[in-house]
Amino acid sequence: MSFDNGLTLIQASNSIASNGVNQATKLNQALASGTPLTTAFPNTSLGAQMSQIAKIVNVRAALGVSRQIFFAYLGGFDTHDLELNDQGTGLTQVSQALNAFYSATVEMGVNQSVVTFTESDFGRTLQPSGGSTLGTDHAWGSHHIVMGDAVKGGDLYGTFPTLAIQGPDDANNRGVWIPTTSIDQYGATLAAWFGVDPAQLSAVFPNLGNFSGLPLPAFL
Repeated sequence: MSFDNGLTLIQASNSIASNGVNQATKLNQALASGTPLTTAFPNTSLGAQMSQIAKIVNVRAALGVSRQIFFAYLGGFDTHDLELNDQGTGLTQVSQALNAFYSATVEMGVNQSVVTFTESDFGRTLQPSGGSTLGTDHAWGSHHIVMGDAVKGGDLYGTFPTLAIQGPDDANNRGVWIPTTSIDQYGATLAAWFGVDPAQLSAVFPNLGNFSGLPLPAFL
């Protein structure tokens, strides 16, 4: 990575890779010197990701950072078949991992300063898929979870759809719900809490002006 081959693009790529290696080294050093957490995490894919996130939050002072953003991923919700089984397994993993992560934020004393939220590409139809697959197809509106002691919790935000095929909230007669809350509103609320200047939210979310309520009726 330190070899100068005279190509600007390659040199830029090498510089980025070198920075990544250096940052990984600093992170590993901070993690090695940090105080281990006592919170137990489930032995699952999402549990392992949330455990690692908690460990990095725990050494934030050694890293010299005051704001951090993390992404964790769990697949398996494209349930064209065996939906009850797959959702049961997947949502159990989500529940256990989020519960452990929240407990870790309490242990670290940052439960007022950490917000965890879910997002997904799409929802599912109310009407099942054809045949005997016991699944559903791609749809629009869905529910999401926002967690943390900064959240005004214990409530549902947005308008719950009328769960009826060909009902007033069905976009295509298969139970494809028309969302009442946009991803722009959802993201803008989180971004405003995170410190984005409200005057700059429309630059971050260019479609925000197409929706009422800027941002959402505050869940934070």
